[in-house]
Amino acid sequence: MRPEAGARSGVRALELADYEALFQSRKIFTGFRGHEIVAPLYCGILGSAFSSLAPRLQDLHGSTATRQWTGFAEVRRGRRPAAAFVAALVGFPKAAPRVPVTVTFSPENRSEHWIRNFDGKWFSSIQSAGTGRDQHLLVERFGIASFALALVVDGDRLTLVPRRWSLLGIPMPGFLLPKGSSFETERDGQFCFDVEISMPLIGLIVAYRGTLSPT
Repeated sequence: MRPEAGARSGVRALELADYEALFQSRKIFTGFRGHEIVAPLYCGILGSAFSSLAPRLQDLHGSTATRQWTGFAEVRRGRRPAAAFVAALVGFPKAAPRVPVTVTFSPENRSEHWIRNFDGKWFSSIQSAGTGRDQHLLVERFGIASFALALVVDGDRLTLVPRRWSLLGIPMPGFLLPKGSSFETERDGQFCFDVEISMPLIGLIVAYRGTLSPT
């Protein structure tokens, strides 16, 4: 609808509802973020969207206590030598059709230390809420490499979308940003994870998917 002609105040000339028709044709997510002094990491980042997660996802991410979940996973690895080098550097598990998995979540100074144990082969990362240009993003650090990830609630999935990365705090070029389809969901009352990590020029580094239940 074309606005009336003439000079006047633009306050409330447009409302959010005016954009709904445009939003419907695009994958745009809207919501409101709350600010709690003490809140679980994912709850603080997602705000009101946290309550729309599947119950098992809320169980895993909705605690500020140390906890441990166990299950099984299938692991795939890239075949290129460079992919094997990167996977070994981080400590990713070797390819296997089914391995026992234990993940320990330990809160540390407003962040979470994730220790993943794939049948004795473990690797860890530190997850925290982004600040500055990474505000509202989840920042995950593997050693000297940090990755800013958008948490997107998409139906019954919580998708992790890479946005930017850095080495030793130095921003890296976007065209070298590791990517892959990674998400969490719930099936048959179980927490399910599906992680894929690939890099430009190298291809698949590692992919693992499986289920977890609270210990």
